[in-house]
Amino acid sequence: MEIPLKGFPPQAFVKDAAKEIAAATDLRLRLLLVEHKSSDYPLNDIAATWTECTPQTAAQFSAIAYLFGRTIAASENVPIGLIDSTWGGTPDDSWVSLDMLSTRPDLIPAFASRARFADELTDMDLTVAAEKSEDEAAKAAGKPVPQHPWHPWETSWLPAGLYNGMIAPFTPFAIKGFLWYQGETNSSSDRASVYDELLAELIRDWRSHFQQGNLPFLYVQISSFNSPADDWGMVRDAQRRVLRVAGTAMAVTLDLGEADNVHPPDKQTVAARLALAARNLVYGANVPYQGPLFREASAELNPDGSTSLCVWFDHADGLTFRGQPTGGFELAGEDHRFVPADARVDGSTVIVSSRALQHVVYVRYGWMNVVANYLSNSAGLPTSTFSSEQNPVH
Repeated sequence: MEIPLKGFPPQAFVKDAAKEIAAATDLRLRLLLVEHKSSDYPLNDIAATWTECTPQTAAQFSAIAYLFGRTIAASENVPIGLIDSTWGGTPDDSWVSLDMLSTRPDLIPAFASRARFADELTDMDLTVAAEKSEDEAAKAAGKPVPQHPWHPWETSWLPAGLYNGMIAPFTPFAIKGFLWYQGETNSSSDRASVYDELLAELIRDWRSHFQQGNLPFLYVQISSFNSPADDWGMVRDAQRRVLRVAGTAMAVTLDLGEADNVHPPDKQTVAARLALAARNLVYGANVPYQGPLFREASAELNPDGSTSLCVWFDHADGLTFRGQPTGGFELAGEDHRFVPADARVDGSTVIVSSRALQHVVYVRYGWMNVVANYLSNSAGLPTSTFSSEQNPVH
């Protein structure tokens, strides 16, 4: 979410950035850009100033937030104020309050992971010091400051630290809702296993502190990325399950990802999908906003005695693979060992089968880190990663 409209070259770019920046004058928008701030206790004030939306201010602002706000202002003919309180490469547990963390001991795996990371951060302090010396030497010699590889900052990983420094100061504000785009930092296997509960608790936590009821919480499912050491499928499925929380919506971005780029440049489509959700849930517009969502799977007996699974979806009008191969589905038996499967659309369902399995129990879709096949509905919105393992077929 932090990537600004101008991008972060050379690591992250925004599609058509120069064109978007040039056209960014919009009197309907006001922007508040928050500086990075971690704190051991909740702050009640912050050094930030509202600005008009101009090419200069929009260039520094979250690309997705700006593009989202522009769309809503135009479609609903309303003024929009946007607060960009973001810090890339940070874990979910930095953004929740200590009030919540103290009541959920089952979320300890997130902190255990951070404890292991702390050892690396000790070495990182030396790295940061060396980088500063290199920068100062370059400036003194009149040379360009060298590019350094990305690394997290220790204070940004402090449990509750970013809630205290970058969310708590705004809790007295009257707001319309939240946008959230995070999850990559929680994709290691130990952190991913508790992500659904952690994100659901974050939503409840923020709503509790803002005291304005079930404020809409619109979030983006992480996309495709070739990260062998992480489990992006598990995080994406966890994000899907968070839809059980009332007043939430999820923008699926599997079809926008790039295998070797953790920052897909197409921010316009991400913002447009978030805007569809806001128009429907917040402004009451009758527009489709969600791709097909897994509902249940039922067994079908084949002539040879084997079984296939019929997968049912919500938001399933006009299911299609867009004329591409029907990949991405996998099946498993009681042993939970998934194998690639064949799939075909049958009305508002998908029939999934595999010659490698006689009796199938579980089905999942889009579990691999990089997904290359996309099932969509008639609105062009893609299906979320899912697994039926919590709803087995017998």
